[in-house]
Amino acid sequence: MRPYVILNAAMTLDGKIATQTGSSNISGEKDLERVHEIRKECDGIMVGIGTVLADDPRLTVHKIDAKPEDNPVRIVVDSKGRTPIDARITNDDAKTVIAIANEYKDEFKSSDKYETFKSRGVKFFFSGQNRVDLKALMSYLHEEGIDRLMLEGGSTLNFSMIKSGLIDEISICVAPMIVGGENAKTFFDGEGFDFMDDAVKLKLTDSYTLDKDLILHYKVLND
Repeated sequence: MRPYVILNAAMTLDGKIATQTGSSNISGEKDLERVHEIRKECDGIMVGIGTVLADDPRLTVHKIDAKPEDNPVRIVVDSKGRTPIDARITNDDAKTVIAIANEYKDEFKSSDKYETFKSRGVKFFFSGQNRVDLKALMSYLHEEGIDRLMLEGGSTLNFSMIKSGLIDEISICVAPMIVGGENAKTFFDGEGFDFMDDAVKLKLTDSYTLDKDLILHYKVLND
C-alpha cells in the first residue's frame, strides 16, 4: 500500500520550473492559493533536497485560511543527509520526515544535525543503498497515516517518482512566459526514457484558465 500521489508544479510555456540561476517565481497569486488548497487537502507534502537547498520552503498552508493542524507532514528526500540545520522545513510548524540512504546513515547519525533535528521532533527514514528507495518510502508514509501525498519535488525527484509508477495525478500551472536556457531545470529531468514507447502516458481530465495562467489536470495511466 502507498499514498495517492498528486504531483503539482508551475512551469513556463517552454517547460522550465526555474531559470538557470534558480529563479522560480512563475505562477500568479491565484495559482498559489490553488496550490495551498491542495496542500490543505493532503496528509503529506514531499520535496527533494534540491528544492530545500534552493528555496528553503516552509511547506505549510499559509496563502489561505488555515489552522496549524491543516499543515501536512513535510517529507524531504535527502539521500546524503544534506538538509541544513537551520532549514525552515525542520521548524515546529508541522511534523517533518527526512529520508536518507543507508550509505550515509552512520555518518548522518554521528553528526550534530541528527541530534538537533531529533530535538525538534524530526523523524528519519533510512532505505536504499546510495539513493533513497522511493517505493519503500511510500510504504512507510502509508503506515504513518499519509493517504494523500502532494509531490512538489524538483525535476530529478519528479522523474524518479514517475518512472517508479508512484504518481497518480499531475496538476500543472503553465505560465505565459518563456525563459529558455539549456541549464534551466525542466518539469522532469533525471535520466529520461530512451524511446517514446517507454514514455509514461497521461489522460487530460480538466483544463481552465486562472488569471493569466493555464491549469491542466492529468491522470497518470500507470500499467
